[in-house]
Order: sequence, then structure tokens, then C-alpha cells
Amino acid sequence: MEISIYQPHIEREIESHIERIHPPRVCIDNDSCRDCTVVKIDRANKHGILLEMVQALTDLDLIISKSYISSDGGWLMDVFHIKDQIGNKLTENNIVHHIQEALCECNTRSNKKGPQQENVAIEVIGTDLPGLLSEISEVLMGLGFNITSATAWMHNCKVACIIYVEDASKPGPINDKKRLACLEDQLRNVIEACEGRGKKERSVVLKSSTAGHSHMERRLHQMMYLSGDYESCRACDRDNGGEHKRRCDETRVSVDRYEGRDYWVVNVITRDRPKLLFDIVCVLTDMQYEVFHAAVTSNSPIAEQEYFIRNKCSSNLDNETEKQMLTLCLIAAIERRASHGLKVDIRTQNKPELLSKVTRVIRENELSITRVEFGVEGETAIGSFYVTDCSGQGVKENIAELLKREIGGSVVLAHNSPYKVSQSSTSMSNNSRDVVPRFSIGSVIWSHLEKLKLLAL
Repeated sequence: MEISIYQPHIEREIESHIERIHPPRVCIDNDSCRDCTVVKIDRANKHGILLEMVQALTDLDLIISKSYISSDGGWLMDVFHIKDQIGNKLTENNIVHHIQEALCECNTRSNKKGPQQENVAIEVIGTDLPGLLSEISEVLMGLGFNITSATAWMHNCKVACIIYVEDASKPGPINDKKRLACLEDQLRNVIEACEGRGKKERSVVLKSSTAGHSHMERRLHQMMYLSGDYESCRACDRDNGGEHKRRCDETRVSVDRYEGRDYWVVNVITRDRPKLLFDIVCVLTDMQYEVFHAAVTSNSPIAEQEYFIRNKCSSNLDNETEKQMLTLCLIAAIERRASHGLKVDIRTQNKPELLSKVTRVIRENELSITRVEFGVEGETAIGSFYVTDCSGQGVKENIAELLKREIGGSVVLAHNSPYKVSQSSTSMSNNSRDVVPRFSIGSVIWSHLEKLKLLAL
């Protein structure tokens, strides 16, 4: 057996040669585990590669039920136990092959999620106020822009939103700089009108979707961090041992020193949910922590995760301020994606003013939006909106009827939502068997693979 050990800090040119000499090896095992597929990866290590591998799996809408991470030195050996969305192991050859390709190429492929054409991406950071998304949608519609995709997270009175737009009059990239500058000014005016002037955390940025655009959900984590959404966690109770408990989501995070190896050991116990591993690894990577060892288990409804980490920029394990900051940021990353509110799924014919109409109906019924996932597939618009009632009295089920009357198509209230409804939720759709799929890169890939399978037959 030949063992090669490399220094963790290597020039990019040398790192590229290492990857060519020792390319990633991916083994997909469907025999050793009865109820899941085991994916084993060994390859040269570098900062951020763990996040890229987790990201590749979650982008395919796969569930990671267990994971074992080991990357002490210049090499990593990681194991992931994965299932599909309905809890089955993966047996389709096309899917298995695609996973192998994604994991081998995750360090070189483009990490875009969302529209792939040259659209303009609008990033908004600010204070979460009722009607803000509705106001933004109306400005975009009034200036002649179509919304092709929108994702928004609201947490601790902060909001981070990424919206992709295109010219309503003609397809293709928007090159009119004066028009884009006008759009940016108008959006800033809307946010200032809602929040008041002088808010330091307010931000509106326009970007090209093909120039340096990072993975959408990772970017949302970064934007929420910039907004300081973790600051509200300081008011929560914490005991003398550094353990932090968030009453609302029963999330426990502890950070302690691991004597003898100069690690910090991070323990997380929280409600299990999809993409939990991605969210935690995302914040560790962006805060410049290296994960040397980790064990992750998901025993629904509780997930337990343990990480042995070091900070790339600091070797001081006695820094209480840094320790507290890491704890707060981990809790915030876990809570941002939590599904607070009643989930309302829509599927209808795409129209330029669609998002504006949906958000206006929600605003006029004195409801607040806590999370949004909206996208366009061909001529069809698909979206999920999580809404809450400010008074805490529950969301009335007639919101589905009101939305359907305004936009048509299918409007479904999620029956498994933890948020209370004034009466039993009903589906307002043309067909009671309608299913509203989520808009994601994973759903697109799986649909293409199904078509290839049919063609092969």
C-alpha cells in the first residue's frame, strides 16, 4: 500500500497536480446496509471540499442519514449513508453514475443553483417587515422585469433574499446599465421607506448570474450572517458549561476544548430535517474552520452531530469570545431554514406579475412570510410560501381559496405543517391528486434521468 501525505497549505498549482495524480475515488455500496446506500470517498483534502461534497448530494435531493468524516492531514476518507426523498436506497444505475460524477467533479464544476441563463441576480439584506417582498415584487413588475426565481429567508427579524430577473420585453441578458442603476435606486428607496434611513445592515446588490455567483443557499447563509441575525440568540439562556439551548427549536450546541490534540469539539443536538448537515458544514467552512473528524447520525426526530475542528486563522482554544461566536452562528444556521408557519404550495401558469399577486394577497390578509422558494420551469411557475399570522391566532384556510382565485392553477396547504390552522386544511386545486413538486436542481436532474431511462427502453 502506498501512502502519500501532503501539507494542508499548498499552492493551487501544486494542488492541481495532486488531484491529477491522485484523483478522487468514489465507491457506492448497496450491499452492506439494508436500508440505505453507502457512499465512500477518498481524495486529497483541501479547505471547503467537505462542503462541496455535501452540497453535491443535497442538490440531488438526497437525504444523508449518517456520515463519518476523517481528514487528518492532506487526505480525507468520508462515508455517507444516503436515501432518496421517500427513504429508499438508490438502485437506478443512472442515478448512481450521476452521483459518482458529481462527487468526483464537485471541486471543479460550477456550483450554481437556480437559473443558468445570464439573468440579473438581486441580493437584498435588511430588516424583516410585513409586505417587504410584495413591495419589491411590485417595483420589479413596474420597471418591466420578470422574476424567474426567488428565494428568501427570514430569521430573528432579518431578511436575506435573492431574486433573479430578466427583461419582460425580450429574452437574453440585460445590458442597459442606466436601467439597472434605476432598478437598484428604486429598490433602495423601497427598503428605506419600510425601515427608515440610517440602517447599516441594509443592502441591495445587483450581480450577473454568470459572474462569480455562488451556490444560492450558501450565499443566503452568508447574507444572513452579514445581517447579524445570530445576535438575537444572545438573549437565550446558557449554562456555565457553554451549552446553549434555544427554547423554540430545542437546539443544543456545545463547544469544548479537546485536550491533547488542540481541537475544539462541537456537539449539536437538534430536530432532524433535510439539509441540516449542509447548513452546519456551510457555517463552519465560511467561518474558516477545518473539520478533521465528524460523526453524524439522524434518528428521527432527533439528529446528533459531533465535529472535531480547528480554526485556520487562530490556534487559541481559550478564546471565549470566539467560542461564543461559533455557538451563536451554528444555532442561527440551524434555525434559518426551520419551517415556521403554514406551508402554501402553488403550481400555475407562469405570468409576469405572479409573484407580485401572491405576495399582495398574503400581505392584504395580514399574514407574514417567513420563507419563500419560487421558480419557473418552462411555462409553469412553482413555489412554496411559509406564512404566519402576526396575532398568533392561526392562518385561516381561506388563504388557499383567495390565492387560487387570484392566480389560478393549484394551491395546496401542507397537511403536515406544524403551524396551526383555524380549520382542517384543504387543498384548493383542480384535481385533489395534484402534487406540487419543489423547484430544485435535484428535481430537474431526476426528471432528465427518467426521460433517459424511458428512451433506453
